[in-house]
Amino acid sequence: MSQLVRIRDTVQERRLKAERLIGPGALREAQALRFRVFGGELKAKLKSAEHELDEDDYDAHCEHIGVRDLNSGQLVATTRLLDHCAALNIGHFYSEEEFSLHGLAHLQGSVLEIGRTCVDPAYRNGGTIAVLWGELAEVLNQGDYHYLMGCASIPMQDGGVQAQAIMQRLRERYLSNVHLRAVPKKPLPALDIPANVITEMPPLLKAYMRLGAKICGEPCWDEDFQVADVFILLKRDELCPRYARHFKAAV
Repeated sequence: MSQLVRIRDTVQERRLKAERLIGPGALREAQALRFRVFGGELKAKLKSAEHELDEDDYDAHCEHIGVRDLNSGQLVATTRLLDHCAALNIGHFYSEEEFSLHGLAHLQGSVLEIGRTCVDPAYRNGGTIAVLWGELAEVLNQGDYHYLMGCASIPMQDGGVQAQAIMQRLRERYLSNVHLRAVPKKPLPALDIPANVITEMPPLLKAYMRLGAKICGEPCWDEDFQVADVFILLKRDELCPRYARHFKAAV
């Protein structure tokens, strides 16, 4: 059951609530938010740009969840979830468009893929992500999913410097091929950077790592979105205890 969360900022007390986005109207809200973030901010090449929506063939097969600001009624965060049964009907997971996933068929337990996660720029804080994570926990719990997987993006507008610097850190601490090995179908262009380059990890990628997720290989270059996609895998019973409270319903 979604809970109302109150977050006080410098302007007002925000009342945020997670919800399942059911029906065509709610889905269009999510697609419009995705368009503003991906098409507006990231300048991604979206197939449905003329409608000011980010929509594709996967949407109809996914469950969509979001976070709404009850003061304004605005949808301020969203993500979509594709489970193994729906992926079987489609023929593959979305991530398999970018990666060859060696070991996927041998994972012990059911799998849920997360994707197209975005947050309105004015709401990019830990509170909003925590509300979204709480609803994701409900989905994990109800479906008894053992694994959460998907892609976290690093902007490539700087030519790949940030992506390469972040990958240097990720390889040292978070790389694991124990359960699955992800091989990018389009690796990043080669780029030599100094080992001491310091760059900030994107909030969503940082949140996954804090939860206990691992990266399963090198990133894939998504030219349409101008990002480096890092494949992540989170085993539910390996959640980091410090941050597992966001998933307390699912543990």
